[in-house]
Amino acid sequence: MTEKRIRWAAAMIIAAGWGALSAWWTPRGPLTNVEAIWSIVISAAVGVGAGLATRSRWAIPLTPLMYATTLELCRITVSGPSVDAPHASAFGLVALITGRGVHGLLSLLPMAVGAACGRALGAAGRARGGPGRTRAVAGRVLLGLSTAVVIAVAALVALPARTAPVPGGVAELTTVDGLGVMIRGVDTSRPVLLFVPGTPGGSEVGAMRLHLAELEMHFVVATLDRRGGGASYPALSPGRLTVDGTVADILTVTDHLRARFRQDRIYLLAFSGGSVAGALAASRAPSKYRAYIGTGQTVDVRASDEIFYADILAWARAGGRDDLVRQLSSQGPPPYPDFWSYEPIVLHENQAYGQNAPAVDIDVPEFTMLQKAHTLTAVMDTWSILYPRMQETDLRREVPSLTIPAYFIQGENEMRGLSVLFEQWYTALRAPSKRLDVIPGAGHRAMFEEPARFVAILAALG
Repeated sequence: MTEKRIRWAAAMIIAAGWGALSAWWTPRGPLTNVEAIWSIVISAAVGVGAGLATRSRWAIPLTPLMYATTLELCRITVSGPSVDAPHASAFGLVALITGRGVHGLLSLLPMAVGAACGRALGAAGRARGGPGRTRAVAGRVLLGLSTAVVIAVAALVALPARTAPVPGGVAELTTVDGLGVMIRGVDTSRPVLLFVPGTPGGSEVGAMRLHLAELEMHFVVATLDRRGGGASYPALSPGRLTVDGTVADILTVTDHLRARFRQDRIYLLAFSGGSVAGALAASRAPSKYRAYIGTGQTVDVRASDEIFYADILAWARAGGRDDLVRQLSSQGPPPYPDFWSYEPIVLHENQAYGQNAPAVDIDVPEFTMLQKAHTLTAVMDTWSILYPRMQETDLRREVPSLTIPAYFIQGENEMRGLSVLFEQWYTALRAPSKRLDVIPGAGHRAMFEEPARFVAILAALG
């Protein structure tokens, strides 16, 4: 084997080795600032080494190609929209850009730029004049611009999340068993309120800061990012991403807060899909809570989705939306085995029920750039694992009673897919005391649509 072939083989083996290591270390791509910076640095170093070894322009595309090929082969057992084969839909495009696209920006681009730099160093002085000199100058300009892009990306992903201080109180972003928690309050002696968000893989940290900061005057507010969402996206673990696992996570964070603020009992507030696990946590460990508070309360995911399906199909037929009618009719009613089949319901349920489109409140310093980029990726990846596992849970059967006070705050215009089942459960629910407050004019996200009324109701509890 010639020396040139040996150099090429070594360069490709190193690139493949880094691809295999990345598949084990960051199978969904870098999800934290530290992972992102190391990915950029190592990828650039692998590229520089390949360029120096081969001294060929072909190292610029082939080194990243070898890395990407090995990565895909080694993570073939990992599933989820961000790593599965591309899907031809609106969410499929988002998954491609924020999954493989972001990963490529943090690995393939610095590797290609590194290979170009290494090749330039190895071939220094070859082009001395004429057309070759002109091409060399153009190449250096392009290389400089590409290097600047990589440096800018590294600077952006290195910026940490932060939350504004509360003089005399508490304001921090912390982790509990790998789960992201934002804790804020003006007085640490106030009752603690743990908030569990709704959508699998979703985060309400931004919404809580932007719309419900007033709660911090009455409570120490701990906003949880459930496993797989927001700051907890790196903690996504298929083995722990179950209904029981979610309940266990809530209880773990609850115990942390009880010990941290020296309160035997705290308030538990749960929203939408998170309210299933929230009610189960209150039922299984009532000694840890002063009261359970549900809003946008979900009772039975499977039964709700069947109503959503029927209502959206009727709405589509009435509005002449033939493509949607054909799509829903062809796949039939839920439950479905994957996220993609739920996509038409997710995309159209707000329109069908006349709900305000939920704001994507991510333009806050509590999110890193990577967390912002993965806002929908986290939802899709977590949904695809957790949602099928929620199908057999029905609070009418599993939580017929609570031994602590139960309070509910619902929007007057809650979606029928949720309100019908909630009414059945609430009517039969036994508790030492229970109360239902209905906010006029509000929909499913009543807590964020009418924050002043929501805060007033909760403040009366504290």
